[in-house]
Amino acid sequence: MPDPKVGLLGATSLVGECLIPLLINNGIRICAFSRQSINPVGDGIAWRNLSDSDPANTDQLDYWICVAPIWVLPEHLSLIEASGARRVMALSSTSRFTKVGSGDTAETVVAARLIEAEDRVVAWAKSRGIEYVILRPTLIYGLGRDKNISEIARFIRRFGFFPVLGRAHGLRLPIHVEDVAAACISALQAPDAANRAYNISGGETLTYREMVARVFVALGRRPRLLTVPLWAFRLAVSVLRCLPRYRQWSAAMAERMNQDLVFDHAEAVRDLGFKPRGFALAAEDFRLWP
Repeated sequence: MPDPKVGLLGATSLVGECLIPLLINNGIRICAFSRQSINPVGDGIAWRNLSDSDPANTDQLDYWICVAPIWVLPEHLSLIEASGARRVMALSSTSRFTKVGSGDTAETVVAARLIEAEDRVVAWAKSRGIEYVILRPTLIYGLGRDKNISEIARFIRRFGFFPVLGRAHGLRLPIHVEDVAAACISALQAPDAANRAYNISGGETLTYREMVARVFVALGRRPRLLTVPLWAFRLAVSVLRCLPRYRQWSAAMAERMNQDLVFDHAEAVRDLGFKPRGFALAAEDFRLWP
């Protein structure tokens, strides 16, 4: 990648926050596009406002990374094409598989949007002769900004316990956001990754119950998991959804506590040199927890 410069969508996201310093440390200059007005900060990164970006007058950018929701990417394909892009790396999610057929309408909509967006990006890339790479991470956590482990932690802090459905023995492979960011850079550069999609997951398999217990420990608390029936979950969720923080919760989330959501990442190891860490919470991973 001679004189590397990368177009970046989703720079202010959780993955984007980790990705920017990694790119700069690898000697890769960044042209970050955002809908927000951001004052230029630091060397190696230039900010562009998406509302002012004109495909007819854009930077020459051979490589692009999209860590915004992948369904945002089709809105900007004309800009990417006009920049002379050679490869586009997009972040999707294994939710495209796990939320299909969910009992919650909002979740099935998310799965459909992920699938449609992936298909559109692939079709566009093939028709333009542009290489694509799609990464689908499992449950992302880290830096206190995720919507998974951090939400569990906040619930524990607020109520002193955490409710689980049945044995809560569904298997999980939570992946740290820094490992996701590192995989994005590898996917951008690896020759064998061209025109492929990879599932990426954490380096340790554990049950949902074990995962929640580790959050208690990270908070310095004794695990208190309360087993409740599904009807009670549905009632509790209907009440909690009145609060803005829990608006996205659903009974379907509880039902998945006993479902295995494990995805093999052997292909990412082979092609990207992917080496995810085990599930461990460091101080910076709960720095923003109240």
